[in-house]
Amino acid sequence: MKYSFQFPKICHVETRRWLFLLGVLAVTYVLFQSLLLPYGNALRSLLPQNEVQEQFKGSGVFSIHSSAESVMVRNPLTVHSSSDFIDVSMFSGVEKAAGNSGLGGEIGHDRGRKGKDVHKEIDLILEEKGIDNTFANTIHRNVDHNFPSENVVDTNGSLALVSIENQENGSVQDKANVAKYGFPLERIVLPNYETSTENTLKENSNLTAKKSDGVKTGFPSSPLILPAAASLANATNASVGSTSFKSDVVTSKNGSVVMTNPGRKKMKSELPPKSITSIYEMNHILVRHRASSRSLRPRWSSVRDQDILAVKSQIEHPPVAINDRELYAPLFRNVSMFKRSYELMERTLKIYIYKDGNKPIFHQPILKGLYASEGWFMKLMQGYKRFVVKDPRKAHLFYMPFSSRMLEYTLYVRNSHNRTNLRQFLKEYSEKIAAEYPYWNRTGGADHFLVACHDWAPYETRHHMERCMKALCNADVTGGFKIGRDVSFPETYVRSARNPLRDLGGKPPSQRQILAFYAGNMHGYLRPILLEYWKDKDPDMKIFGPMPPGVASKMNYIQHMKSSKYCICPKGYEVNSPRVVEAIFYECVPVIISDNFVPPFFEVLDWGAFSVILAERDIPNLKEILLSIPEEKYLQMQRGVRKVQKHFLWHAKPLKYDLFHMTLHSIWYNRVFQIKIR
Repeated sequence: MKYSFQFPKICHVETRRWLFLLGVLAVTYVLFQSLLLPYGNALRSLLPQNEVQEQFKGSGVFSIHSSAESVMVRNPLTVHSSSDFIDVSMFSGVEKAAGNSGLGGEIGHDRGRKGKDVHKEIDLILEEKGIDNTFANTIHRNVDHNFPSENVVDTNGSLALVSIENQENGSVQDKANVAKYGFPLERIVLPNYETSTENTLKENSNLTAKKSDGVKTGFPSSPLILPAAASLANATNASVGSTSFKSDVVTSKNGSVVMTNPGRKKMKSELPPKSITSIYEMNHILVRHRASSRSLRPRWSSVRDQDILAVKSQIEHPPVAINDRELYAPLFRNVSMFKRSYELMERTLKIYIYKDGNKPIFHQPILKGLYASEGWFMKLMQGYKRFVVKDPRKAHLFYMPFSSRMLEYTLYVRNSHNRTNLRQFLKEYSEKIAAEYPYWNRTGGADHFLVACHDWAPYETRHHMERCMKALCNADVTGGFKIGRDVSFPETYVRSARNPLRDLGGKPPSQRQILAFYAGNMHGYLRPILLEYWKDKDPDMKIFGPMPPGVASKMNYIQHMKSSKYCICPKGYEVNSPRVVEAIFYECVPVIISDNFVPPFFEVLDWGAFSVILAERDIPNLKEILLSIPEEKYLQMQRGVRKVQKHFLWHAKPLKYDLFHMTLHSIWYNRVFQIKIR
C-alpha cells in the first residue's frame, strides 16, 4: 500500500514538470515570433529557395535577388508632423557597391524616368539642401508594364536613417506618410543597365519632307535638315557602321531596318513608333487647330471667358513689333503676335491655385535634378503673386500644383511594373476638385492646367484630366499630346538650386573645333544605333557612350558642349531629352533626333531658326548633313541659340520672357485660341 500510494504521486510530479517545460517552450516561441514579426517572414528567408544571391555580371551591374516575401523595405519615406525633417531610409553599403560596379552615369542625364539608381534616390533628398551628389548618376526611365528587368535589393536590417532639415521649402506637410497614402515606399531599385542588342531604327518611306509654304503666321522657317537622300536600308550596305551591327539587321514588312535579338521580348521603348508625324505635319496640325478649336463650349458663360475673347482679336491683329529690342524676331513664328499676347497676359491673366492636396505630392517643389522644371514652375507660381488670386471667381485659369516626380517616388511600388495606383490617385484628386468646386464642371476641366515633367505624366493624367491643358516634358504626339492645346515643357537638368545659371555660356563660333558631340547612357533603341554608326568612326564626330562618374567627367562633358558646333540630342526611352536645353545653355546648336517630339513652346517659337531637326532614319548621314550646312547658316543658328537662351533660364525671381513666363504664356496663348462660348 505504501508503494502503491507513492507511484501516482510520482506520476503527477513528472506530468507537472513536462507541462511546465512545454509551457516555457510555448512562451519562448511566441516571444520569438513576436520579435520577428516586424521583419517579415524571417524563418522562410532561411530556406534554400529564398536564399539571397549576389551576382556581379560582366557589364558591371550590381544586383541582389530575393524572394517576394523578403523584398519589402519596412522603413518608407516618413514625414513627421512635429518637425521640418524628412526621414529617408537609405542603404549604408549598397551605394558604395553600386558606385564601384562600373556603372558610368549619363552626363547628359536623359531622365531615365523610371527604375531608379540608388544615387538618384539620395539626390532626391539632397536636392533641396543645395548638396551636390554625383553629377554623372542617372535615372533609368523605363518602368512600365513591359519594362526591362529591375534589380531589387532587400533592405531589411541594412538601412541607415538619414534626417535632412528641409531649409529651402519650409516644413513638410503633416501625415504625408505611408498611412496617409496607403502605398509604402517598399524598395530601392538598381536598374539593369545592360543594353539590349535589339535596337530598331524605323524607315518610314511614306513620309517625305514638305516645304514650308512661307506663311510666317502659320509656319516657321522649315528646319534645316530634310530627310537624307540615302535611306537607312541602303546605308546598312555601305561602309558606315560596324560589321556586328550589319549582321543583326533585317528588313521588316514596313521597310524598317531592325536590329534583332531572337528570343527576347521587346519593350515599347526599344521599338520605333508605329507612325511618324514630321515637323511639317505638326505645323499643319497647329494651323488647323487655330482655325477650328476642339475645346468644348462651357456649360455656362462667365465674365472671365469674355475677358479672354476680348483680347483674342487684339492678338490676331497686333501692331508691328519687328524691331523690338527685347525680342529677337527670327526666333518667333510671329514676333508681333507673341509680343502683344505677352503684354495682354501680364495685364489680364489671373490664376487660382488649388489649396487641396498635401505634401510631398502637392505644393512641394523639387528644385534640383532631372525633373527640376516642374518644381521651379510650382515654386515661382505659388510665390509670384502677380498672376495669383485668392478668389477663384476672378480666375481665368486654375492650376493643380502636384509633382509628377513626387507622385512616382511616393506611390510607385518598386519592381511592380504597375502604375495604376498613380493614375487612380490623380483621378480621385480631380474628382475631389470637381465635387468641392463648381469651376471644373463648368468647362470639363478645359480651363485647368497642370505642369509635369516625369515621363509617366501622360499616362497618369489620361482620361480623367484629358480636357485639361497639360504642360508636359514628354511631348509625344503618339502618346496623347495635343498640339495647340497642350504645351511642350522644357526639361532642364538643374544642378544647383542656389545658382541655376552656373557654367552658363560657351566658346564663340570661331573657337568651336568639334563638329558634333554626344555622350550618354544607352537608353532606348536609338542611341545604340547612333554609336554603332559614329563611335570611334570619325575624329570630327565626338560620339561616346556613358562617361564615368566624377567631377572630372562632368567638366569634360561641359567643355565638350562648350567647344562643339552641334550637340546631338537623341531621344532616350521617351521623345524628350534634357540635352536640348543643355545645348542652348552652352550655346551649342542642338541637333534633335526624335520622331514625334514636339519641341518646347512650339506654338510661338520657330525652331528652324536655332536648331537642326533630323529624322531618326538620317543617322547614317549625320556628318554629311551637318557639313552641308553653309557656314553663314550655322552662324545664324548659333546666334539664334544665344538669343533664345534667355527664354530657357530659371531665375530665383521671375524675369520678363524667362522660362517661367514663357511656360505661362504658352498655357495662356493656347487657352485664348481654344476658348468657345455660346
